[in-house]
Amino acid sequence: MLIEELKYAIKLNLLQGIGHIAAKKLIAYCGGVEAVFKEKKGALLKVPNIGEKVVNNIFKSDHSKRVEEELSFMEENNIQAHFYLDKTYPQRLTHCEDAPILLFSKGKMDLNAQKMIAVVGTRNATVKGKKYCEQIIEDLVIHEPTIISGLAYGIDIVAHKVALHNNLKTIGVLASGLDDLYPKSHYNIAQEMLLKGGLVSDYLSSTKIRPSNFVERNRIVAGMVDAVVVIESSEKGGSLITADLANGYHRDVFAVPGRIDDLQSVGCNQLIKNNKAALIESAADIEYLLGWEKEEVKKVIQPELFVNLKEEERSIMDLLKEGEAKLLDDLALEARLSISVTSVHMFNLELKGLVKSLPGKVYQR
Repeated sequence: MLIEELKYAIKLNLLQGIGHIAAKKLIAYCGGVEAVFKEKKGALLKVPNIGEKVVNNIFKSDHSKRVEEELSFMEENNIQAHFYLDKTYPQRLTHCEDAPILLFSKGKMDLNAQKMIAVVGTRNATVKGKKYCEQIIEDLVIHEPTIISGLAYGIDIVAHKVALHNNLKTIGVLASGLDDLYPKSHYNIAQEMLLKGGLVSDYLSSTKIRPSNFVERNRIVAGMVDAVVVIESSEKGGSLITADLANGYHRDVFAVPGRIDDLQSVGCNQLIKNNKAALIESAADIEYLLGWEKEEVKKVIQPELFVNLKEEERSIMDLLKEGEAKLLDDLALEARLSISVTSVHMFNLELKGLVKSLPGKVYQR
């Protein structure tokens, strides 16, 4: 993203009354983020659901000094900005309506890694819950997934630590700007993560941490990944919000069950009981449900020239033209199938050697 465009993107972020959905609507209508500030007032007033108060803010607000401060902070601290139309922006997140127009990152990470899962849970994790978390991530090491979480107490920080211990990339999503780490006690872990992943946030520096920030942060956690794994959760908590968001984004959600009298398993049991999460007992369940085959299996796959395809598989193949690559979400939409059903079909077609999987849940014939 060019520096001038970044200035206007930051300025748009600073304007009061303009949410992420409205901001993207304005950019699309005007043809670019810079064009939003150069469009005539009368034309902006014609944009659907953009009121006069918002339009007045665009013309009256002057955030030049604040924008320059943010740019200086980014340069001094090696912060990268990812505009929602850039290739470096998490492509999985672009399918979420309320995704931010800007995402900031620090560290060494690929926001579009081939396999990304979120591991979340209660801040008051039990010894058993921590052990489950460790075992599941360790058993997934062969697939080299990027582990996403919120750097919070409990299951979150355990997930980050286990990922680091096993040399996996891990990304912490903050509820503050990248200048303010919470909780402070996780500073050393965060510094280590910068070498094997890093930190991301959609908040500008100097953003005051509010309780609502943690809820908003969870949409980034849910939107960046292929699946969300809930290890432990009480009846209410941030991990349940993340699971609900993931369901809304058509992501797979998995939960580890527990005893009915275990307070830290109430949330997981409810997710499973209400069909909002698949019950998992081990990493093998995640491998199966996501279609993550073992590397040894991949090496022996040979194209089958003559195969009997199911009707839905044939429909999907008809949608994939020779050499064309498509997102799983788009294939599901065009085939009028659910994400989970389409994912199973893609796994079967890949086993038959008819399609290949590319990073970011993209498939090619």
